[in-house]
Amino acid sequence: MFDPALRRLIDPPLNWAGVAFARLGVPANAASLVGLAVGLLAVPLLAVGRYDWALAAILLNRLIDGVDGAIARQSRPTPFGGYLDIVCDMTFYAAIPVGFALAVPVNALWAAVLLASFVCTGASFLGRAVMAAQRGEADDGNRGRKSFFYAAGLVEGTETIAAFVLFCLFPAFFPWLAGLFAGLCFWTAAARLVETYRSQPKSHP
Repeated sequence: MFDPALRRLIDPPLNWAGVAFARLGVPANAASLVGLAVGLLAVPLLAVGRYDWALAAILLNRLIDGVDGAIARQSRPTPFGGYLDIVCDMTFYAAIPVGFALAVPVNALWAAVLLASFVCTGASFLGRAVMAAQRGEADDGNRGRKSFFYAAGLVEGTETIAAFVLFCLFPAFFPWLAGLFAGLCFWTAAARLVETYRSQPKSHP
């Protein structure tokens, strides 16, 4: 929901960093993989209760995720690069609840519910992109230049990272926070389903 507003703030410095890394010869795909590796470090850190360091890994992952796209835009973005980027994103998002489940046994149930909600939002997001490609729909560009159709929703990247930050700052409240955020994710998936149904071309007799 807040992604378009955030993009206007962060795109200029990210584009500057992208130019600098591109001049150094850093490949965008390599940046995506490094970002994923950094993000996955949060899992063992969460498991041992180092929420401060885990938060640092989460935020650094998101920073690198923004830079890899900026690097790609300095040359010619490839379909595989866009594919790799979304795979890395989804893997990272799915890994963080696992870390909280490992940290405290009582978190496991709510981490599972949160993961289920991520599956629903991911399916609604990627399925909408497939349908947009079949219809020839163009992305509106409000969330930056994307390699595929970006389906808007109540919960997007900004809200997810905000939730991860709250999880790390208030780990004792993880079950409550995870349950609330999972509900918002389920709502987002349902809303996308309704929007996709309504956006179907009207058939004529």
